[in-house]
Amino acid sequence: MKGFILAAGGGARLYPLTLEIPKPLLPVGKIPIITYLVDLYLENGVDDIKINVQRSHLEDFYKWKATYFPRDKIELVIEPKPSGTFTPIVKKVNQKWFSEPIVVSNGDELKELNLKEMIDWHQQKKALVTVGLVKVKNPQVYGVAKMNGNQIVEFIEKPKKPPSSYVNSGLYIMNPEIKKYFPQNAKFAMVETDLFPQLAKEGKLFGYKWEGKWFDCGNFERWEMAIKHWNQK
Repeated sequence: MKGFILAAGGGARLYPLTLEIPKPLLPVGKIPIITYLVDLYLENGVDDIKINVQRSHLEDFYKWKATYFPRDKIELVIEPKPSGTFTPIVKKVNQKWFSEPIVVSNGDELKELNLKEMIDWHQQKKALVTVGLVKVKNPQVYGVAKMNGNQIVEFIEKPKKPPSSYVNSGLYIMNPEIKKYFPQNAKFAMVETDLFPQLAKEGKLFGYKWEGKWFDCGNFERWEMAIKHWNQK
């Protein structure tokens, strides 16, 4: 199966560290965060992988790949500057490559789950997009899913009054039909705001709840939590 990892963000909340090191290459347990994500993919049969990166980070990612995955089928998709979480999936890859369902993940999170089960679940539900959901204590700082059974009927980014405790884990199964939802002539687009709310309205967005470890490493406090707890048995 094919997989995409979103790794072109600027990491502003981790400045000045991310002026020197791309956020997905920051270490947890002395191993770059994105390495765990690629391992998750490979262990679950996702072995044709593309990673979008900023042009200014290209040398860093070449070194990373040569160190950790020299023989694996991983292609770096180069962006002059970040274009959001929707644009690179639709506009930056060969469309023949994205002609079947793909796994998509943010590049700055740690995830522990049976990805094969999530893929099978997506196919059984005949979903257009399946969003991996995790339960957190502070949902108001994430994208929150309002559920009706397995369907996400409303997707709200950082709501003041969250309708549930289940949030977007930054892990998706996406069918190629999402291409027709891309905003016309847009150069920057986000799945969280330009795709998911529309799919929710149409009844085509599903939520897969999982309970394994999940760490968002997007700021210093959360990264510290990951360092302390990710490798704990």
